[in-house]
Amino acid sequence: MKKQISLVLTAFLLAGSLFACSEEGNTFEAKSYTPQGVEISGIDIQVEDREILVVPSNDGQFHIDYAESAKEFYDISVSDSGVLTMVSKSEKEWTDYIGGSKSAGANQITLQIPDATLSTLTLRTTQEDISLPTLTVTDQLVLSNNGGDISFEHINAANAITVENKNGDILGTIRGSYDDYAITSTIKKGESNLPDEKSGGDKTLTAANNNGDIDIEFISE
Repeated sequence: MKKQISLVLTAFLLAGSLFACSEEGNTFEAKSYTPQGVEISGIDIQVEDREILVVPSNDGQFHIDYAESAKEFYDISVSDSGVLTMVSKSEKEWTDYIGGSKSAGANQITLQIPDATLSTLTLRTTQEDISLPTLTVTDQLVLSNNGGDISFEHINAANAITVENKNGDILGTIRGSYDDYAITSTIKKGESNLPDEKSGGDKTLTAANNNGDIDIEFISE
């Protein structure tokens, strides 16, 4: 009986130790990044398990609001060509996945975009949603997700729009005419209101989804 009690106590102590390890280094701190002294021509965000929320900027500047810890953080930089890049980094160990929970807002990245000309915008994430307001890019727009929804309204790209998802829906509106776009649509385990193939148009729209729906409407300007 004493041996059994000892084993139970050991198990509780081990569980407590693992929980403490999982909490260590996982305290998230809210941060904000604003590029200074450079002209932003494009944005490329590639993260995991984070919601990406795009909103208009109120002060004419680009801002990225996010939260990071000692073990989950981001590499943020601006290239010589003016592309603002944000890539998620992790130094988590297996014990960090035991117990605990992230601080409020730790799973969200808010990208503030001013009324300025962007050439490219690429947003990729997993397990969370991507949401965009009305915006225009002068070259191409790429949205990619796995495990969350993609939604947008009144987006526009001068050359190409690519939207890819898995295990989530694609829902949104594109500014312009249906005839403006050559369309390629691939759907598996879901429904789509787009044709598989459509030729013609000066722009391209590529939409693909697996285990989710595609519902994209065109809004004449």
